[in-house]
Amino acid sequence: MANFFETKIEFLKGVGPQRAAVLQKELRIFCYGDLIQHYPFRYEDRSVIHKIKDINESMQFIQLRGRITYFDTIGEKFKKRLVATLADDTGSIELVWFQGISWVEKQLAIGTEFVVFGKPNLYNHTFNIPHPEIDTIAEAAQKVGFLQPVYHSTEKLRNFNLDSKGIAKLQHKLVEQALPLVRETLPDGLMAKYQLISKKLAVQHIHFPKDEKWLETAKTRLKFEELFYVQLKLISLKVFRKNTFKGQVFKHIPLVNEFYKSHLPFDLTNAQKRVVREIYADICSGKQMNRLLQGDVGSGKTIVGFICMLMAIDNNAQACIMAPTEILAAQHYTGLKEFADLLGITIAKLTGSTKKSERVKIHEALQSGELKLLVGTHALLEDVVQFNNLGLCIIDEQHRFGVAQRAKLWGKNKDGIPPHILVMTATPIPRTLAMTLYGDLDSSVIDEMPAGRKPIKTVHRKDANRLAVFGFMKDEIKKGRQIYIVYPLIEESAKLDLKDLMDGYESIARAFPDMLISIVHGKMKPKDKDFEMQRFVRGEAQLMVATTVIEVGVNVPNASVMVIENAERFGLSQLHQLRGRVGRGADQSYCILMSSNKVGVDGRTRLETMVQTDNGFEIADVDLKLRGPGDLAGTQQSGVLDLLITDLAKDGHIVKLAREAVETILEADPNLNHPAHERIKNQVDSQDKNASNWSRIS
Repeated sequence: MANFFETKIEFLKGVGPQRAAVLQKELRIFCYGDLIQHYPFRYEDRSVIHKIKDINESMQFIQLRGRITYFDTIGEKFKKRLVATLADDTGSIELVWFQGISWVEKQLAIGTEFVVFGKPNLYNHTFNIPHPEIDTIAEAAQKVGFLQPVYHSTEKLRNFNLDSKGIAKLQHKLVEQALPLVRETLPDGLMAKYQLISKKLAVQHIHFPKDEKWLETAKTRLKFEELFYVQLKLISLKVFRKNTFKGQVFKHIPLVNEFYKSHLPFDLTNAQKRVVREIYADICSGKQMNRLLQGDVGSGKTIVGFICMLMAIDNNAQACIMAPTEILAAQHYTGLKEFADLLGITIAKLTGSTKKSERVKIHEALQSGELKLLVGTHALLEDVVQFNNLGLCIIDEQHRFGVAQRAKLWGKNKDGIPPHILVMTATPIPRTLAMTLYGDLDSSVIDEMPAGRKPIKTVHRKDANRLAVFGFMKDEIKKGRQIYIVYPLIEESAKLDLKDLMDGYESIARAFPDMLISIVHGKMKPKDKDFEMQRFVRGEAQLMVATTVIEVGVNVPNASVMVIENAERFGLSQLHQLRGRVGRGADQSYCILMSSNKVGVDGRTRLETMVQTDNGFEIADVDLKLRGPGDLAGTQQSGVLDLLITDLAKDGHIVKLAREAVETILEADPNLNHPAHERIKNQVDSQDKNASNWSRIS
């Protein structure tokens, strides 16, 4: 009865067509399987009843028992609220409802005893409870002693009586019918090894746990299973690629040796040397390379990439590097052309703004094989761009490019042999996230900065210190330095009290009347943006007022100060990327994080983290804890993270265990043909091969 879980949600007793439509729209619940996997996001302990006199600010949620002594509706049409007083033998408290007033009013009666559950709120030195849940004594008796599930709901769902309580009622009906039909998806041996309960018990106790212990075992089981199947998909893909796709072999490296001995302007760090060796081993193996290279801003990824390009060119192949923006592509081109010219290698740049006549020449030189090295943007993906023999493709800032775009690069060779792929990112990705996002790629990390780099001094200053900050900026300009000032928005927002860019530009112009100021933002035409950038790069402008368009790719060694306005509003990884725009020359560099005088808890954590460390991986870990994985590294767009229950910020240990389990199984039985792996094979076969989460109930 596998189809039970595909039954349309409207057929569940208590749903019907209207409720089904709103469940689909608000929570994307279309069938029984979707509802049963709409897991609670927290649980409430209904075993304790507090006294009103004991309420204090540290209490998150409280349960009270008392009689209603008063209730009335107060206010005008659109500002109506229902107010009631609940009293026990120790005191009284006000209950307030702003929505669903008529429905609640029908439940209330003076002198009737109720059990009330909600979040205490301190208002004018007195506690009240906004929007409490109320039950008669009989209703409450059914709940006491259990952990009550709390489900995500929305305003529209509440209008259909589908608040958390309403959803819990539906789950009760569904879980009862579904449990006999829940299929086990993991082998007995695996469950015994990792001490996991059955899928059936996990589904039962994730929704209606007997106690904390059962809840924890249910969560562990479902998280392990989910991560097991995510890893299975990624590692199977990796194994399939390695066994299916041959790669060109690049053993001869005379150009690499010449560059290393005669033209390399500095010694490589040990981390860079290690990564070069890892890549060389890949491209001599006869298998297609798919490798992720992580390294902080300024750690020297580009030079490693260039050495790898030389390996391809040394063996009569071509190489390309694809960047997400024209600015970054231009910077790569300028930096690499200097080295390419020394070695007599032809190099060209192809972006959206390349002239048609220039494009024609590039296309011809690529197809003939005369052009060895191409730097570009998304323009490289156009069908008309065909190589004679593309041996290596480097993708910079991987999260800006989707899987489909990467796949297009595979079809650029006439003989059908895919190029080796090296994906580079300066956005450090926490290890657990990298394993889940990029588990199909081999991974290298440059975790060492080049010698002689002075750490950037980072300070946090509030609006009240602005004059002192301006004074410091003037002193730096007198020393011949240049300064970035970054704002979060281009135009004023009614919702957020942020300094907008144009206001900022005017105040900087007033404070620095004799200075030339460049201004750059995302809504400018590319040629105008480029003109302003170049004025700053050439040193004609002392200050650059910009939005985050400068986050990736601008390299101005003389710019030694980065001022970030409303820094508390930026994500941590973005702050780290922005800071990496300075500290590129020999001078001491500074990053000044400006904030309003009042900063929230998360904002303060971000600012303190930036001041305390410049280690990108430490910063990424804090960022993951603050923001969750959804925003990081474009994961929502990547389609990889369709996670139902796992929290990658907290469940790193389970990621490692699940990956270890998958690797052990696939090493011994890559096609899952062994009878012990029958359940895994059945589960995979029951899923849509394009689905990103193969652990779903089906």
